[in-house]
Amino acid sequence: MSTAKKFAGQTAVYGLTTVAGRTLNFFLTSLYTRAYAPNVYAIFGNMFAWASMLNAFLAFGMETTYFRYLNKHADNKQQVYNNSFGAVFMITVLFLLATLPFVAPITNWIRIDEQTTAHDYMNYTRLFIAILVIDAWCVIPFAKLRAEGRPGRYGVLKLVNIFTFIGLNLIFIIVLPYIISHQLPGAAWLQSWFRPGWLGYVFLSNLVASFITFLMLLPELLKIKPNFDKHMLKEMLRYSWPVLIANFSFILNENLDKLLIAKLLPENIGSTQLGIYTACAKIAVFLNLFVQAFRLGAEPFFFSQAKKENATHTYAQIMNYFIIAVAIIFVGLVANIELLKYFIGPSYWAGLNVVPLLLFGYVSLGIYMNLSIWYKLSDQTKYGLYISGIGAVLTVILNVLFIPKFSYMASAWASLVAYSTMMVLSYLWGQKNYPIPYNIKKNLTYIISSIIIVFLSFSIFHRNLLIGNSLLVLFAGAAFMAERKQILAIIKR
Repeated sequence: MSTAKKFAGQTAVYGLTTVAGRTLNFFLTSLYTRAYAPNVYAIFGNMFAWASMLNAFLAFGMETTYFRYLNKHADNKQQVYNNSFGAVFMITVLFLLATLPFVAPITNWIRIDEQTTAHDYMNYTRLFIAILVIDAWCVIPFAKLRAEGRPGRYGVLKLVNIFTFIGLNLIFIIVLPYIISHQLPGAAWLQSWFRPGWLGYVFLSNLVASFITFLMLLPELLKIKPNFDKHMLKEMLRYSWPVLIANFSFILNENLDKLLIAKLLPENIGSTQLGIYTACAKIAVFLNLFVQAFRLGAEPFFFSQAKKENATHTYAQIMNYFIIAVAIIFVGLVANIELLKYFIGPSYWAGLNVVPLLLFGYVSLGIYMNLSIWYKLSDQTKYGLYISGIGAVLTVILNVLFIPKFSYMASAWASLVAYSTMMVLSYLWGQKNYPIPYNIKKNLTYIISSIIIVFLSFSIFHRNLLIGNSLLVLFAGAAFMAERKQILAIIKR
């Protein structure tokens, strides 16, 4: 199988799995925004923002480290696997010791909605601690599947997780309330314990889905042996901690706004504004899920190609087609925003202006992820720390300065500025330390063209579906004509 074909095949499976899972999850956003008021839905966004940041800490950059050390120690893969999981396991044990005795003060610190009882909030915190630990234990087994080129099993496990989560949500939010309201068989028993409209059922569904995934990963988990190579482990930790900081900074860029909006705005509007912003940000997830799907296939692939003579040309070619793809998705989503808005409740539509800004932020993030391979391959992960750190500082400063005056619009702009800055810095430092022959002229042409078309579609033609999609067809057609020789050659191969 050719290199390009193998990469395309694995990325397609990861992509389909991710697209299917996130699309199904997006339908849950539609359900949530109709079942819960914006101030209640804000709790959902706030809790998952905290969870995302803690997930990065608990994984400790070991996913990327695992791939790198498989490449460096191809003759000792089992030891790399043992060390990687062992490091994550020890960190989760420390996390449990540091959080379980202090659930009450932690809850008081993260609480954003005074209308929700302290008892409920503490239960939310306990549920999330359990979810975080179980998900962390699954990180390295999932990385093992990717490293072994088993996207099929990876995809099945992810889809089981998603369908379990969605199924339980539908049961708790729709089925059980329907049984009670229509006094169907079992209604009396359900009324004795079921709490209609309780947000905790969403988090409980997540915990059950995570635990089932953990059980399904037992074949991989049972292959772990309780022994460590101390010298290798020290090397891996030295490699991983800058990756951890970089990942944490990225997650901070992604989620800090959801933590600050409710804190920096007046109490009477803060949680409502956060709920609106969180819901509208879900529309931008369609582009981000493509970026994440690409990363799942690209990261192990890039490491596997590192020692080949034409590796840098392969990376440059992949970048070309990645930019074309994200530019078309960017234009397509904005062209159809008048349709996509119906996936969230009408009370959330006031925030649609953030969508184009968040989408271009994700375009920049995707390009940055593609560019970041240079410091991972050259063992210069400190640059990832610098770049993500600068992005995080920008995120903090811009949000703190402008949220009080511009509300969630400031958060959207902060996200765009941070990711664009990270993209530019990674390119400039990368070309000095690990040159890759990217076609900058072509890449910039597609990026700038997509920005112009989005501006016309959203602001000049006021989200008109016909005009927006006409511009999309013209843009995609022009891209195909410009790249037709290479595309036809790839198809022929």
